[in-house]
Amino acid sequence: MSTDAPLVLGIETSCDETGVGIVRGTTLLADEVASSVEEHARFGGVVPEVASRAHLEAMVPTVERACATAGVRLADLDAVAVTSGPGLAGALLVGVASAKALALGLGKPLYGVNHLAAHVAVDQLEHGPLPEPCIAMLVSGGHSSLLRVTDLTAGVDPMGATIDDAAGEAFDKVARLLGLPFPGGPYVDRAAREGTVTIDFPRGLTSRRDLERHRFDFSFSGLKTAVARWVEAKERAGEPVPVADVAASFQEAVCDVLVRKALDAATAEGVEDLLVGGGVAANSRLRAMIVERADRVGVRVRIPRPGLCTDNGAMVAALGAEMVARGRTPSALDLPADSSQPITTVLV
Repeated sequence: MSTDAPLVLGIETSCDETGVGIVRGTTLLADEVASSVEEHARFGGVVPEVASRAHLEAMVPTVERACATAGVRLADLDAVAVTSGPGLAGALLVGVASAKALALGLGKPLYGVNHLAAHVAVDQLEHGPLPEPCIAMLVSGGHSSLLRVTDLTAGVDPMGATIDDAAGEAFDKVARLLGLPFPGGPYVDRAAREGTVTIDFPRGLTSRRDLERHRFDFSFSGLKTAVARWVEAKERAGEPVPVADVAASFQEAVCDVLVRKALDAATAEGVEDLLVGGGVAANSRLRAMIVERADRVGVRVRIPRPGLCTDNGAMVAALGAEMVARGRTPSALDLPADSSQPITTVLV
């Protein structure tokens, strides 16, 4: 580990996790997360005001834990990075205000970065510098996107996105239909391992007509509705719902579409490297399927370990360190929190 590499603290508060990470260049020193997910579980989804309050309570202890884990003092930092968007407005404000306070108090530069771009950058902490160019597929509770990435710090080229429900959102809704807890992704994944793919659920935006207009776009709303109707039909007939088989069949449909479109994007662009990030990238079936199919078409796949796929401060610190290393201009102290920050705006 080079001591010349920038030492950067990153803060992530776009949803329900208070994440604080510290990196030196591409070396991860600390990744501390305080989650409020249990406070949201009884509502079946994230409550923005509850999340914001939890961030306020967790911020200082999480920063202190990160510094202790990394064995550094705040005064040692070279820069502070923070997710400025997209995400929940109130939650973002807590992180942005905290990062501003640190940057101002320490006299260090501040970098307000894009949450989605940070999910791309975090892979460098595990697999080294990003190939240039590469295709990135980001799949989470709020986003399903395909991006062409050359220089991440300069911006990305969007290729496709969800036109309705994101993949993670569909997992949450189907989990609720099946009586599984929130957040749905891990529970559907777990149930699917005990089931068999016996139901042919639809694959959204994969027909010839759809591909003409939405080749690299995603749609999971119809799949969610198909699962709901199938479950309702079983219940009306007084038959038991085979939860594991429904979970496995639903998961297979989601992963099939994601993998097909990601590999299509890579081959269409003539790019040999595909990066997968975001919370849904922790799904065991998606990880296995994309590696298997990519091998057949000569595409190399990079996926961070599951702990780095979900929201965390390390990914923000990683992108911040890249900004410092490439000499990008820091953000101003009037940096706003932007709940709808576009993926094309990597640095504010």
